[in-house]
Amino acid sequence: MIEERFKSVMNRIRSAAESCGRSASEVGLVAVAKNVDADRIREAIRCGVNAIGENYIQEARKKLELLGSPADHVSFHFIGHLQTNKAKYAVRLFDMIQSVDSFKLARAIDEQASKTNKIQDVLIQINVGDEARKSGVAFQETEELVYQMGQLNHVALKGFMAIPPYFDDPERTRPYLSAIREFRNQIAVRNDLPSNAVLDELSMGMTNDFEIAVTEGATIVRIGTAIFGERD
Repeated sequence: MIEERFKSVMNRIRSAAESCGRSASEVGLVAVAKNVDADRIREAIRCGVNAIGENYIQEARKKLELLGSPADHVSFHFIGHLQTNKAKYAVRLFDMIQSVDSFKLARAIDEQASKTNKIQDVLIQINVGDEARKSGVAFQETEELVYQMGQLNHVALKGFMAIPPYFDDPERTRPYLSAIREFRNQIAVRNDLPSNAVLDELSMGMTNDFEIAVTEGATIVRIGTAIFGERD
């Protein structure tokens, strides 16, 4: 069943990309494994999933121990809210941290990465809908955070992550996704951009709206339910 769902998602990504003149190879898939057991993650990896997203540090630690050698062939992304005091675990476990929402957190990640001389890939999470219940830096404060992070030597800022407001009609997310893309495009070409900021990545789009996100320039989509089914 996971294999069928995975193939269906990949076909939908391909169709969405082709509809706007993009190549499907420009869009990476992160399979969101919150509340998904290690056996099903192992099956997804066998089917071709090469990036796994986790929301909680403790859950991820347990599953990485259980996964064994299959974990060596995939990248792991932290996509949940990260507390500053958990930065050391995130740096040890994850190839990318997608949810940086303050300079305090970025600095803690940098400090932990420096201990092993690691350059930690990160994304800034933008609260694009200005929703009180969601994490992320306010849109109007994002530019300042980009430049603040230029002070850090062990963090590589790869771009932005966003979770737009949920709508039954996914088309209604388009203005939010478009705003992220336009912001990235405007700031990425500046001559004074910090040397540790590349801003190639736009992580936006989940099960409900990933096809819209692809047409709006997403380079990473984060999909759980459409691959693993409904969670407990």
